Amino acid sequence: MTPGCIHEMVEEELNNKKILLGIKNLRLNFFTKGGIITALDNIDLQLYKGESLGLAGETGCGKSVTALSIMRLIPVPPGKVVRGEILFEGNDLLKISETEMRRIRGGTISMIFQEPSTSLNPVFKVGDQILEAIQLHQRVNKKTAMGKATGMLEKVGMPDPKDIMNRYPHELSGGMQQRIMIAMALSSNPKLLIADEPTTALDVTTQAQILDLIKDLKKDIISSMLLISHDLGIIAEICDRVAVMYTGDIVELAGVKTIFKEPLHPYTLGLLKAIPEINGSKEELGFIPGTIPDLMNLPLGCKFNLRCSNPLEICFVERPKMKEVREGHLVACHLHGI
Repeated sequence: MTPGCIHEMVEEELNNKKILLGIKNLRLNFFTKGGIITALDNIDLQLYKGESLGLAGETGCGKSVTALSIMRLIPVPPGKVVRGEILFEGNDLLKISETEMRRIRGGTISMIFQEPSTSLNPVFKVGDQILEAIQLHQRVNKKTAMGKATGMLEKVGMPDPKDIMNRYPHELSGGMQQRIMIAMALSSNPKLLIADEPTTALDVTTQAQILDLIKDLKKDIISSMLLISHDLGIIAEICDRVAVMYTGDIVELAGVKTIFKEPLHPYTLGLLKAIPEINGSKEELGFIPGTIPDLMNLPLGCKFNLRCSNPLEICFVERPKMKEVREGHLVACHLHGI
């Protein structure tokens, strides 16, 4: 079965699935000495049970901030959610106590961070850190936890798990450290896995190995996943749908196949044109002119108007709203107004 057929089947199945995570009208500000920075601007996003959703965009667009908001890991101050809801299985994560959130964080929702070397504690052995994660969220004794830990290390492809359990993080390569992080994240059988640029700090060969591992685990272990990446190629391999972010907004949302075949927002088009052709095409590689605007000095109207290749007059006056141009395909752009 071809990848295109698989994506079509997934899109049909999503129509009958329940929402696991629903972000509604989320606005997050950072209150700094220089002024107020709106990092997330009225985000609306849904992730279904059994789905893998990709969050794409340039560095600084708000992808990681979205993930940290879900996990309630934004430092307060300076950050603060000023409006909106983050509903997980119907419960607003922004309204529950910190004690309840600690049970969810690392339990039913787990996260793989960008830098495995800074996520692992350098003064504790790898095994102690995995055991702590298991025993914190599961009522099991140390012997049972040890069995779960070694079993999970085997699943993520670690050679000689018992030896690895007795190693310190600095004794392992970056790829091995990331496998440890994946094992820890999945050890509690989470309902949602958030992977924030899981291959950024790795070399190209190790990146490919980690991506293959995530794809294999997705078939057997991972229930639902939010994958954050600036690389649309990675998202195309793993995800069912993709949300494209720009300056704290979702500007386009559709199935992966739709985004690659029929992108509508100029920003999405720019991102796709910047991907090199595998067939060695001699055409000049595309790029998006300019840079992301200062979040404390955003342009009037559409935030992308100064970088857009075909702006309309209304683009400099009125900010576009997200509209469904066809079933399951939403875009915030005046060029595709209804």
